[in-house]
Amino acid sequence: MKLFANVVYTASAHDLAQLPPDVGAEIAFVGRSNAGKSSAINTLANHTRLAYVSKTPGRTQLINFFSLSEGKSLVDLPGYGYAKVPPAVKAHWEETLAGYVSGRESLRGLVLIMDARHPLKPGDERLLDWYAPTGKPVHCLLTKADKLSRAEQNKTLKLVQDKLKLARRNATAQLFSALKKTGVEDAEKRIAEMLG
Repeated sequence: MKLFANVVYTASAHDLAQLPPDVGAEIAFVGRSNAGKSSAINTLANHTRLAYVSKTPGRTQLINFFSLSEGKSLVDLPGYGYAKVPPAVKAHWEETLAGYVSGRESLRGLVLIMDARHPLKPGDERLLDWYAPTGKPVHCLLTKADKLSRAEQNKTLKLVQDKLKLARRNATAQLFSALKKTGVEDAEKRIAEMLG
């Protein structure tokens, strides 16, 4: 896991005005609350506490930046779709998320985290719609794949790939399990490609 070998936390931002300078190359991890985003980041980085893992959805409330190497960064975005936050907070998250994914020049691609048991929910589709005009790639990690049988995994992966193709999304998808550490090499390879 060379790409994530020297990952270090660098900054956090509450809103778009606090973002670090828009330079270099960034890959952003995004997904619904409780889809396994923090666990996926920690697994890829081979680190237990890089991204905060919580049993409570909606804990990541800042945009967190991590340096991968000179000029390359991983960005952990707040989860979306969690209802138990005040409407004003939810609106702020959505506005910040939409602004970041549609307007950040240094953003090279998105890693969209989806629970393999519940892929392509309305919030995921909305995020893909915000991002689509950029023409930049998306790689979907279907997390918690270990909770499905092999047949269910294959069926889910094909369903997601077919839907992405039908919607003409510039997107790829794969199965991933932080628990079993499956899909790590494939994910790292695709993220490295997106970073360039």
